[in-house]
Amino acid sequence: MATSSPPSVSALLDVFDRIPFRPVRGEGVHLFAADGTRVLDFYGGHAVALLGYGHPALVAALEDQARTLFFQSNAVPLDVRERAAEALVRFGPEGLSRVFFVNSGAEANENALRIAFLATGRPAVVAVEGAFHGRTAGAAAVTAGHERWYGFPAQPFEVRWVPFDDAEALRRAVDGDVAAVIVEPVQGVAGARALSPGFLAAARTATAAAGALLVFDEVQCGMGRTGFPFAALAHRVLPDILTAAKGLAGGFPVGAVIVGEELAARIRRGDLGTTFGGGPLAMALVETVIAAIGRDGLLERVRRLSARMQRECVVGPVTAVQGMGFLLGLRTSRPAKEVLARLRERRILAGGSADPHVVRLLPPLILEDEHVDELVAGLGEIGP
Repeated sequence: MATSSPPSVSALLDVFDRIPFRPVRGEGVHLFAADGTRVLDFYGGHAVALLGYGHPALVAALEDQARTLFFQSNAVPLDVRERAAEALVRFGPEGLSRVFFVNSGAEANENALRIAFLATGRPAVVAVEGAFHGRTAGAAAVTAGHERWYGFPAQPFEVRWVPFDDAEALRRAVDGDVAAVIVEPVQGVAGARALSPGFLAAARTATAAAGALLVFDEVQCGMGRTGFPFAALAHRVLPDILTAAKGLAGGFPVGAVIVGEELAARIRRGDLGTTFGGGPLAMALVETVIAAIGRDGLLERVRRLSARMQRECVVGPVTAVQGMGFLLGLRTSRPAKEVLARLRERRILAGGSADPHVVRLLPPLILEDEHVDELVAGLGEIGP
């Protein structure tokens, strides 16, 4: 894979491990280096590039909205904000009918937890081992491994951890002190680990019995990535709060907290706030992304091509495939970082995970059969 030399001295704070590839533009499911080298993107910028790069509907919507009204805050009502909220509610599970727009997944989860504490007055949250919910104070407190980087002198609330997919441990953890149970239906950073329908159903039963709230963090697995609008619909489990971000606006910063009418009635003016959340540029893109998913039949495409990848990617160093839809983990016989490097040599970009033996695939929903063919062939050229 072609690389470019960075400036001799960077003004950026050095806090990221970066992939040795410097893209200068994108088109469809491909990224291009300055020398014209084309790379097939199976990572999608952490699942953000939901419709790939340079999608004509997204570009047109952004340009039109920028020329019409570049920004206004929530101090004034906006038609485009109302339309985006209505589109998201129609796209999501029936019963979740109110939206609060923010700027990111971490902010969405932070506000979901705030709502749970405000609504219940209780002190604790139950989280699942391996979870990643963000790096802000509350979201990080329910993120696995945060003790290595948390930074704050104390956690803001009690967290009860339960083992991955252990429904009985979950039932024991949920009592009258628990404000919420927060889960990723498919854990992304952990390596595309899907919680079972039985665990998710148990979480719904346990929280309802205890008067706690169930939060589905669908920041990474939502917006069609599982082959359904949200995993909540795939598993027919309705949470009290659902969060979305990543691909929600196809690459523009935005997040959302979605709740039902009963919970919305308990949230007062002033309980939540944001400056940039709900800005017109993001809202125009949210509306456009949702329209494109339906118009172009992308959910069916995700389901079909995911089934292909789950069958055919068990080749070369891959011993098993886990996850759902276009959030897949390739379990590898050799370290994932070696497989990622070998794929980059074949001009295929994929991602790592917290599991050193899982390669993560997060491609745009516009992926085609020919791109799956290329991935399978590339994996087959790498030894076990």
